[in-house]
Amino acid sequence: MEVLLQQVVNGLFLGSIYALMALGYTMVYGIIKLINFAHGEIYMIGSFIGYFLIKQLGFGFFPSMIIAMVGCAILGVLIEFLAYRPLRKSTRISALITAIGVSYLLQNLMIYFFKPDTRPFPQVIARQTYQLGFISVSNIQLLILGVSLFLMILLQVIIQKTRMGKAMRAVSVDADAAQLMGINVNRTISFTFALGSALAAAGGMLIGLYYNSIDPMMGVVPGLKSFVAAVLGGIGVIPGAAIGGFVIGLIETISTALGFSDYKDAFVYGVLIIILLIRPAGILGKNIKEKV
Repeated sequence: MEVLLQQVVNGLFLGSIYALMALGYTMVYGIIKLINFAHGEIYMIGSFIGYFLIKQLGFGFFPSMIIAMVGCAILGVLIEFLAYRPLRKSTRISALITAIGVSYLLQNLMIYFFKPDTRPFPQVIARQTYQLGFISVSNIQLLILGVSLFLMILLQVIIQKTRMGKAMRAVSVDADAAQLMGINVNRTISFTFALGSALAAAGGMLIGLYYNSIDPMMGVVPGLKSFVAAVLGGIGVIPGAAIGGFVIGLIETISTALGFSDYKDAFVYGVLIIILLIRPAGILGKNIKEKV
């Protein structure tokens, strides 16, 4: 029981990373109905930007994270402008294949320029462990949870309280009607990509600090699981993506506690299938009828 409770606590910290990435997936899908499979690679590039800023230039963790978020936000806007915008009126399968292509392109560019080797992420924050009864929690875990929750709350404030957030909600409902009301749809979509990419970069920095390692392929599995989290929570629904991320994190760590660490991915996808059989739109998703 003690091990199980410890793994539940660990699952909350891991789930907060998945939640950050899932938010990027769900925002982009909510706006233009596109699954941005390059999102995991942006997460990876964010960790590499932080790595070089800390190791080569001697920056602190938080300044490096802010710069990485800005850099990946710019990268996200460039990807949208160069790869996705020309295909906006094309079929969804064309955009989907392009997203997969962008993902592989970024992976291979990073492997070509930085080699496929795993690098130790600089431990700029000294790790300390606190005992709460029989549960141990490190300062790095608390940092991950605190930063993740702060960014999620900040995202919700941006979407609900700012002018650009209102534009995002309008475009997600009806882009043509939003344009007729004077909203710059292209700018709104670019802002959405920038916001999601910045969150992914923060997740990459946090996971690098937590696991003390980064490599050019590190975004593949977390990117896929974050997409699963977005679908699980109800893709297109921001609170659902956050809930889905925490659920995926808990499933992984609990399956490890029960001695099924080799099958934790199978448990994740199994739970996804079961929930979608019961609620096809996800935990918080709504079934929407479309005219044919």
